Amino acid sequence: MNITELDPKIVWNNFHALTQIPRPSKHEEKVAAYLYEFGKKLGLETIKDEIGNIIIRKPATPGCENLKGVILQGHMDMVPQKNADTAHDFEKDPIQTWIDGEWVKAKGTTLGADNGLGVAMALAVLESKDLKHGPIEVLVTVDEETGMTGANALAPGLLQGDILINLDSETEGELYVGCAGGLDASVSAKYDSVEPEEGLLCYSLAVKGFKGGHSGMDIILYRANANKVAARVLYALMTEADVKLLDMEGGTLRNAIPRECFATVYVEPDKLEKAKEVFERVSAQIKAEYATTDPESEFIFEPYVCEEGECCDHSECLYVEPVRALELIRAVLACPDGVERMSADVPGLVETSNSMAMVKIYKGEFMVKTLLRSSVDSAKDALAAKLECVFDLAGCDVEFTGGYSGWAPNAASAILATMKKVYNELHGKEPQVMAIHAGLECGILGGIYPHWDMVSFGPTLMSPHSPDERAFIPSVAKAWDFLKAVLEAIPVK
Repeated sequence: MNITELDPKIVWNNFHALTQIPRPSKHEEKVAAYLYEFGKKLGLETIKDEIGNIIIRKPATPGCENLKGVILQGHMDMVPQKNADTAHDFEKDPIQTWIDGEWVKAKGTTLGADNGLGVAMALAVLESKDLKHGPIEVLVTVDEETGMTGANALAPGLLQGDILINLDSETEGELYVGCAGGLDASVSAKYDSVEPEEGLLCYSLAVKGFKGGHSGMDIILYRANANKVAARVLYALMTEADVKLLDMEGGTLRNAIPRECFATVYVEPDKLEKAKEVFERVSAQIKAEYATTDPESEFIFEPYVCEEGECCDHSECLYVEPVRALELIRAVLACPDGVERMSADVPGLVETSNSMAMVKIYKGEFMVKTLLRSSVDSAKDALAAKLECVFDLAGCDVEFTGGYSGWAPNAASAILATMKKVYNELHGKEPQVMAIHAGLECGILGGIYPHWDMVSFGPTLMSPHSPDERAFIPSVAKAWDFLKAVLEAIPVK
């Protein structure tokens, strides 16, 4: 069976179509063209705005013209993550899906159910001929995953509706009414390099097999950050066995917890055994610490061999001046990472966190990128100051960009009351009303359209932003039935 045979077919067929279109963040041209043609083929008013967002309008069904207008909102891009042994070009290749029991997964890559399934439900509403609903607008934004670019650039006055239903949440049965704000930090510095003395041994260091995940949703699981783990191993090797650092690289996305990190070092022959002993001791300690959260972690320390079988480019064989190398690795170790503070008001909710998403030391350039999140703006600013102090002490420059405030819950939300009532009627129980530590576009969109009444929901996804991403099949039918019922129950203007 393939996913086009799953029920509800109207949703799964639309999702399958999206999986066949390469759509990593910053490369959404093909999917944007597909969405534009989708609306046009249905004879619906379809708009592509200046930044690339797609808006499709569907008139109310007869008799429902007096209902408030609803915007169904999602994002067209997906996180491009794959296992190291998977051959996949996210700019060219379709996602290969498969069914594992009650789950839909991808073969060695992210699935793109974040936010492909939400967008698929919105497209299903547009093409369905048997739904009852008021005026519908579907808003599909660009570049949500790497900067919320589409949401930030949305023009005021372009959308006509009063209610926003965001379809980018990841647990069926939960309604989200608030989210954290975010801030990107980019750290940079230069360093001097040293030509190697004769006789040094070149070794590769790799830490991999960590679970990673979404740095908003999964930060509370306290999984290992591969960049921090690698820095910890390198620090021990540098201080106890005098190894020299050539390069280091880990993480590929600003909003994903790094799963892998790689480095190259020089070892003096008479200190090789000491280096191996240090590596084995520290890696065993870290594996024990993360045995529950990251049971499949791997630590590798072996002689370096390039593709040609020997070190072929002398310019890449220089090592970082040792004092400077230690300064940079200490800064990586000292940088805040993970949960900074839990909410005092909402049990179980992360208030403030930072994820050291990317680290690179290569050819005289040092780079770190992190994503700070908090539902309290002042706490986010305080964490940013702490991060800046750490890297300032190491002689680095820090730039903060892309800041946005969180989405504050509205206890008087009319659409929330409607959706709670509808869910109870469908399932005989109340949905959970939640705030989320991940960043949803609602916070940004609500600043542009302050009159919007907003709620977010979606089917159940696990491990988004990692190759373990999977969608729970029964939850998709429940989310679809819920959306149809909610659209029929929208209050009048």
